[in-house]
Amino acid sequence: MNGRSFWGRFGGIALAAAFGLVVGGVGINRLRGDIATANPPASLKLASPTEGPSRNSFAPIVKQVLPEVVNISTSKVVKTGFSGQMRPMDPFFRQFFGDNFDGQSNTPRFPQAQRERSLGSGVIVSPEGYILTNNHVVEGATEILVTTSDKHQYKARVVGTDPKTDLAVLKVDATNLPAITIADSSKVQVGDYALAIGDPFGVGETVTMGIVSATGRTNLGIEDYEDFIQTDAPINPGNSGGALVNDRGELIGINTAILSHGSGGNEGVGFAIPTNMARNIMDQIVSNGKVTRAYMGAYIQGVSPELAKAFGEAAPRGALIGDVEPGSPAQKSGLEKGDIVVALNGKPITDSNQLRMSISMMAPGTTANLKVWRNGSEHDIAVKLGELPAENERASAAPENPQGALEGVTVENVDAQTAQQLGLPDRTKGVVVTDINPSSPVADSGLQRGDVIQEVNHQSVTDVADFERAMQRAGKNPLLLVNRQGHTLFIAA
Repeated sequence: MNGRSFWGRFGGIALAAAFGLVVGGVGINRLRGDIATANPPASLKLASPTEGPSRNSFAPIVKQVLPEVVNISTSKVVKTGFSGQMRPMDPFFRQFFGDNFDGQSNTPRFPQAQRERSLGSGVIVSPEGYILTNNHVVEGATEILVTTSDKHQYKARVVGTDPKTDLAVLKVDATNLPAITIADSSKVQVGDYALAIGDPFGVGETVTMGIVSATGRTNLGIEDYEDFIQTDAPINPGNSGGALVNDRGELIGINTAILSHGSGGNEGVGFAIPTNMARNIMDQIVSNGKVTRAYMGAYIQGVSPELAKAFGEAAPRGALIGDVEPGSPAQKSGLEKGDIVVALNGKPITDSNQLRMSISMMAPGTTANLKVWRNGSEHDIAVKLGELPAENERASAAPENPQGALEGVTVENVDAQTAQQLGLPDRTKGVVVTDINPSSPVADSGLQRGDVIQEVNHQSVTDVADFERAMQRAGKNPLLLVNRQGHTLFIAA
């Protein structure tokens, strides 16, 4: 559990999570009807007991994979607040205080604590006892117990975790364990068979089947780094950390979250962390005990059709550099705000999340060879990457589909006091957005109250008069450079 609500809900997304052991809360309905008679009619045609499994059965794959998936039971002591009253007095003490003592007291109430137990799943990734699971399955646990399919139990320790991807590596003292085969998740295609294996609701190891519904799912708000495989294979609470395998029994993902509209159960939309990401994180944890990520120092955003048009591109592609941090590797390499990164190390960049994920998977000190679109032509820029400090995490904050014209917007000059209130340097120039009519087209552009507009179509504006003149020249769909909380980004208004 990681500080989220019990099911880890966030905007309709629920972690396919470890959950409290309240088995009585699981509704199980029996099918009603009479049991067939022991002596069926002679006309029934019965299969020969020597016949093998169906030719279309996944039984051989399941038989192979089940021993490689484990149940993870965790416990931790949680404080539940202060007691409502003192506990009843022991008869031994009553002799000193009298029979009329009612047990009430003005002394401070004592915090109560209870042991919380949860369940999840995990995958054995090496015969030496390394197990891959979700961080939220084991976070805060004081005791972790791993149970294999043959009912052997082991106490596990946490080797390391990465909350930004919700992954954790455990270790048990065992050898010759059955380890799963890890597939290259970049080869996974929409429409591939997918089997989800775990321990949903604590009922025991369970297998469900579906297909890969999508790959590269991002911007769900579940984790800091997202590149999910989406599947309709039923995933339920307790499946967290379990295996998503292909029709060869190879691991393609770690089951992590489900789309849940309040029910907390499966609705046919589940998400798994792809193995290429999981393996990179796992290797770093096992080798170094922690995860390090490369750092470019550029604030990136998506390229909408309107932004593409404003920058002279025929169609949206790549990732737009909205801002460059002073002294960062990006600035030292010559990268500029307004550049559109269209390729990284020879591989085309389709959106901002792809660039962000690709950079994060690289090692600090390596060189990222970028191809950027600038002023109507392409340029090659080599960036020697640094190490990402936690406080310098950068995410795309720009709207992906801005539209409409700039009307219904109220702006004011930015003085030193306003800049200070907005957390900006005193000398910040531009106009601050003080109000946006929610019924105006610009309300959908991504412009926000508190944004400081500093450029209109690449022309600087210092005050309201400058802004009005720039808008008169700009016409429809102006390109704005706005400063939001100290970082700039582009908006096609």
